[in-house]
Amino acid sequence: MLRKMFRERSPQQWKIVEKDLVDEIIFRTMKPRNRIMLELMARGGMRVGEVLKIRPMDIQDRKLTLAGPKSGKESEVVFIPQKVADRLKEYVKESGTGPEERLFPISYNAARIMVRKAGRLVGIHLRPHDLRRHAATFASRSGTPIEIVSKVIMRHAHLSTTQRYLGKVTDVEAMRWIENLYG
Repeated sequence: MLRKMFRERSPQQWKIVEKDLVDEIIFRTMKPRNRIMLELMARGGMRVGEVLKIRPMDIQDRKLTLAGPKSGKESEVVFIPQKVADRLKEYVKESGTGPEERLFPISYNAARIMVRKAGRLVGIHLRPHDLRRHAATFASRSGTPIEIVSKVIMRHAHLSTTQRYLGKVTDVEAMRWIENLYG
């Protein structure tokens, strides 16, 4: 029993959803609210709880200010791509949400169910945090420095936390990077 209690745990490896599959999930989602929520998680690296707290007053072009984030700080900033920012602004206009009202007034459980249904559209089991992991892995594999992925996209205090998010590198991918570097 003692051996079981004190054995070293192996780090959990998550299955990383590839970019093409994430794009397909987003484009197959027809409801504008759901589509924007998926994009904020997958392209902005946001947690589902952060997405649910967004208010129109938190949006400044491509920058979102998160009040009371998980880190315990007073606020944090999330940067999003211009296309997502444009769709978000359009959604705010169409929804008629007041500046201090939540933009997505659904429960955490409803958001999880929405993400799960979006994954079923392409035949996979999808959880909200899978989209955040995708954001980190895609940025890292696209050549973004790990410090930027960690501090700006994921907003982690330590690089080691971000490294746990990143998926394993396949042999094919390793050979491609080596070829790009030295070929």
